[in-house]
Formats: sequence, C-alpha cells, structure tokens
Amino acid sequence: MGTDMTANSDEDVLDELFAVIQQRQDELPEGSYTTELLTHEKGVDYPLEKLGEETTEFLLAVKDDDQSAVAAEAADVVYHLLVALAAADVTLEDLRGALKDRR
Repeated sequence: MGTDMTANSDEDVLDELFAVIQQRQDELPEGSYTTELLTHEKGVDYPLEKLGEETTEFLLAVKDDDQSAVAAEAADVVYHLLVALAAADVTLEDLRGALKDRR
C-alpha cells in the first residue's frame, strides 16, 4: 500500500486505494503485498483468509474497547475487502450501488 495518498482529500482515500489495488492487479509488481495476495498459490482463498484474520482482529479490538486498535484493524479489514473485491472483479461503483439499494 506504500503509495502516498495524502495529496487528495480524505473522501478520496477509498477510491485512491482501490485504484492502487487495481493497478497492482494489472501490473503485478514484485515485492508488492497486493501482488502476493492476488497471485498466491491458494488463489482467491488467500486474500479471503487474510480478510477473515483481519476481521477477527477487528472484532477483538472492539470487544476489548481498544480505540486505537479498532481504527487500525478496521483499516486492515477495508484494505483486504477491497483486494477481495478486485479479485472478484467487483468495483467500488458496484459496491456503492449495492449500498444505495439498501437505503
């Protein structure tokens, strides 16, 4: 995730992060954690396992009322969720549409 995303507003951070994930998915640069998630021998199971691990860590941080850990773990969940969406060829627009349908 090492791309500098501070130049734009906080509202753009998810779009920027997803764009970086998609770029890494297209280019598969060596040494990229995103590349590792997307090309692991376990296939889509690997990023899903990581999403599950991060979700568990998030739940435990909430349970333990650890405010700083909650934010950090939530960020990990969101990142791994976005990788899983990219692996499934689902876009942020698709996600936004599904959320709007539930309003």
